[in-house]
Amino acid sequence: MINTVYRLCAPRRFEIAFSDLDTTGGVIIRPTHLSICNADQRYYQGTRDIKVLKEKLPMALIHEAIGQVVYDNSGLFTPGDRVVMVPNIPTETDDYIAENYLRSSKFCGSSADGFMQEYYQITPERLVKLPPFIDLDVAAFTELVSVSMHAISRFQRIAHDRRETIGVWGDGNLAYITSLLLKKSLPDSEIHVFGINREKLSDFSFADGAHLTTEIPEGFRIDHAFECVGGNGSPVAIEQIIGVIRPEGTISILGVSEYPVPINTRMILEKGLRLFGTSRSGQEDFRRTVELYKEHPEIPIYLSRLVGNTVEINRFADIKEAFEIDIKKAFGKTILHWNL
Repeated sequence: MINTVYRLCAPRRFEIAFSDLDTTGGVIIRPTHLSICNADQRYYQGTRDIKVLKEKLPMALIHEAIGQVVYDNSGLFTPGDRVVMVPNIPTETDDYIAENYLRSSKFCGSSADGFMQEYYQITPERLVKLPPFIDLDVAAFTELVSVSMHAISRFQRIAHDRRETIGVWGDGNLAYITSLLLKKSLPDSEIHVFGINREKLSDFSFADGAHLTTEIPEGFRIDHAFECVGGNGSPVAIEQIIGVIRPEGTISILGVSEYPVPINTRMILEKGLRLFGTSRSGQEDFRRTVELYKEHPEIPIYLSRLVGNTVEINRFADIKEAFEIDIKKAFGKTILHWNL
């Protein structure tokens, strides 16, 4: 079966390639809704290190996507089923290291072609069936939601049980999702969000408090924290967290930074703090995320506020236009209705 693949071959330049799919094995998916991630934009704009770009391009982008089953010889899915695809491609298992941390694992849109394809072949265990009520534009960025789910699952195993007040630093997409899932997963905890944009913070209506980082109440303390800032804002956010967190608290680092981030190790030692990093997610996190959609149908409704631009991709030129539109967005996710 001949498949059309749309690859980024150089910054801001896509090309069409062809591959052969073996219809006798795995599941054939027709991608329908794709979501642009900041990582995709770093490749598209060429802001990654030149050595990295030379190593990875040409490559099909996008790791946040859903699609419809076209063919499945395993019998687990029916043609027409709406599914979310897990972008991790593990090649081995380990008793202690999760699939998303194994150095041998591949990842769509990073070390393997992503979902910008006419069809995509995948093993059935890398798929999670979506509930019929789900907003498909919201479902498109389930991968991002699963990253927050993964971070919270790890937090619940690592952090001590005093969880009266939890702080989330950041006012972007990841902070919004993480604080929302925290509120639903830990309803007895107070969730406070800290950001720099008053207008964005007003969207966090489900949180117990939303504060500008310049206006934190005197004497305010938290038991644990999630850092969802990343970039140049990471050092300031982490320093502020260390200042207001109680001794022996846990700090979850989710923000991605291209450069080393200085950290106040003296206060980490004095307070006996735990820091752990979270990157990507695995099949179980996707399953738990979809189950949470079912248990709390209000979650997709809240997440719909993150749907910013929706772009119909009907021709090759529409791909570049969608990425250019995404660059200009102030908040939220750009969703591609993939009609190619």
